[in-house]
Amino acid sequence: MDLIISADTIVVLEDKILEKPSSEDHAREMLRRLSGSTHTVHTAVVLLLPKQQQHSAEPAALVRSFHESTQVTFADLSDEMINAYVATGSPMYYISDKAGAYGIQEVTGGSLIRGINGCYYNVVGFPLHRFCTEVLDLLDHKLL
Repeated sequence: MDLIISADTIVVLEDKILEKPSSEDHAREMLRRLSGSTHTVHTAVVLLLPKQQQHSAEPAALVRSFHESTQVTFADLSDEMINAYVATGSPMYYISDKAGAYGIQEVTGGSLIRGINGCYYNVVGFPLHRFCTEVLDLLDHKLL
């Protein structure tokens, strides 16, 4: 049976979504805002299991969705630290997948973070433990 997985992650600071940086200056601006503060990383995941329909009234797929939230606290960052991080190219190299202009999974990006409360992999961009829990539940119920 097929399983289609879709996920997206956002960074929220003070009720505002921090998108992916559009430029190095935008990345610096975001990192200055994150400096010394706690923000939330939210990831929404949808699992879609297409089904062969026996009758047209049956649903064409089983859909299961969930979200995970993790609190991330940044260290106090000097302009020199922010400029050095941006100069690595990291916030811009993976511009298509770095909401908030940082990557916790990298040594340089991880060094900006004082601590987290919640799932580390959620901050990376995919809440692995919760995903595995959901898939095991589907298997236990013989849906997958």
